[in-house]
Amino acid sequence: MALLSKHGTQHGKSRPVASPRAGSRGGGPTGRRKLVGLAFTAPVLAYMAIFQLFPVLYGFYLSFTSYSPLDRGAPQLVGADNYAALFGSADFLKSLRVTAQFVAEVLPFAVGIALGLALLANRKIPGIGLFRAGLFLPRIVPLTAVSLVWLWMYSPDGWFNDLAGSLGLAPHNWLLDEDTALHSVAVMRIWKALGGNMVLFLAGLQSIPVTLYEAAKMDGANAWARFRHVTLPGLRPVMVYVVTINIVYLSQSFAEIFILTGGGPLGSTTTTNYLIYQEAFQNNRFGSASAMAFVLFAAIFAFALVAMRGNGRK
Repeated sequence: MALLSKHGTQHGKSRPVASPRAGSRGGGPTGRRKLVGLAFTAPVLAYMAIFQLFPVLYGFYLSFTSYSPLDRGAPQLVGADNYAALFGSADFLKSLRVTAQFVAEVLPFAVGIALGLALLANRKIPGIGLFRAGLFLPRIVPLTAVSLVWLWMYSPDGWFNDLAGSLGLAPHNWLLDEDTALHSVAVMRIWKALGGNMVLFLAGLQSIPVTLYEAAKMDGANAWARFRHVTLPGLRPVMVYVVTINIVYLSQSFAEIFILTGGGPLGSTTTTNYLIYQEAFQNNRFGSASAMAFVLFAAIFAFALVAMRGNGRK
């Protein structure tokens, strides 16, 4: 057995010894790459800091103040008075109930019907691409334009009253009746949400391995059993995501309320987000409006957290 020399040689062959400067040669290029990456991301970071982070922090500060842009001078600190006043305000508590009712009316149909449409769109039949495009079309139309079209459809000379007349029913003021106004807005919002939810469910369906369905068929599972034990468990993460984003979007409803009803009649469609607009830009009470916004944020965050925790359970 050959002996190793003190220089790390064996059988007369020397081992390469790493240069102490070899590891430092990459330091320069690596440092330059980091600087280049920072230079490219700096505009985005600056934009987020100025137009997103700063408004949130400033709004949180305003929620502890009494401030109106019509008044001269700096905002006056009032502590937690704005938050305390909210939970004694009948208008604010009613807006929370209206928002919760609106979400509860829209969510089951916007999710359930979209899932059914995704199951249809997942079939391999002629013309399925056109069918999918038609279902997705409402998603890409701006909400303002959709609201204006539905405003005409709900008008006394609109499509819904024409349909009611053809069925022998009397015309109805859908958006001016306290009993039907919120339901009418909910129908429009369901229609608007179907396309986006359908696409998400369709992506989830196509990610489920076909072998699971084949194995279920070999075990004698019928269509309902395959849907219950293969499709629904496979769609669980997508379902949680769809429910969460719909709760977030519906809780912040504003444009459709502004255009269709203006919060009326008698506040029956005044959601919390619309009340924030009224408090800030009509009543010029930015401190109270900011407090409302952060209470709404806390409620939405709580719902999202519950949904995510539910998805983590086995």
